[in-house]
Amino acid sequence: MKIIIGSNNPAKVAAVKNAFQDQEAQFLSLDISSGVSEQPFSDEETIQGAINRALGALKMENGEIGIGLEGGVQESTHGLLLCNWGALASEDNEPIIAGGARFLLPSEIAERLRAGEELGPVMDDYAKKENVRKNEGAVGIFTNGIIDRREMFSHIMKLLVGQFYYQKALKK
Repeated sequence: MKIIIGSNNPAKVAAVKNAFQDQEAQFLSLDISSGVSEQPFSDEETIQGAINRALGALKMENGEIGIGLEGGVQESTHGLLLCNWGALASEDNEPIIAGGARFLLPSEIAERLRAGEELGPVMDDYAKKENVRKNEGAVGIFTNGIIDRREMFSHIMKLLVGQFYYQKALKK
């Protein structure tokens, strides 16, 4: 099975590979545009970014599965929540979507995002580190390393893969 990942982000690539570890699979990661804002600011926009990456990955290469993973934020009455969504595209089906855990971002981070900044650079500045988005992610910083970005996307990937195999079994 050839799986095309719509991102070169190491945390996302590791999450995809982890979800398919029991399968014989060939992986290819590509830098596919999300087609949405650099900082998605709603569930809908984040979902659309994941779908765009999955469909774009599938179109770019001759694979059986295209994967799109997208991080974003969602405004709530409690404040700004970090959100993550994923999409799995295959040739004969509508994209499958799944979302991950959420948590409230500190107000100092939320204010900067509302002012138009992107979470990745804000987190680098806040944590005094480089490439937080490619490593532990905001979730890793704000959970003191208990959960990292790879693990957060791994949960989404398991939801996607489980739905994919369920739908495949129904067609038999």
